[in-house]
Amino acid sequence: MTADAIIRARIDSATKQKAIAALDAMGLSVSDAIRLLMLRIAEEKRLPFELKVPNGDPVQAGERGSRHLDSGEDLFRDLEH
Repeated sequence: MTADAIIRARIDSATKQKAIAALDAMGLSVSDAIRLLMLRIAEEKRLPFELKVPNGDPVQAGERGSRHLDSGEDLFRDLEH
């Protein structure tokens, strides 16, 4: 397959330099890393790592996780709130 598309991304300089140093140690260029990432996404139709969205309120998350639910109806009622 011919490489005929260009991808551009903005990133802060410090992160870019750290990534370049790490990739150099692996014998890869930034283009190699991006190409590998895009190929994997195309092949697997997902990101090659898990994304997590943290709950903004740790106390609320802990309280919600420790509640006891007696029935499926309680579970659905809890999910609505």
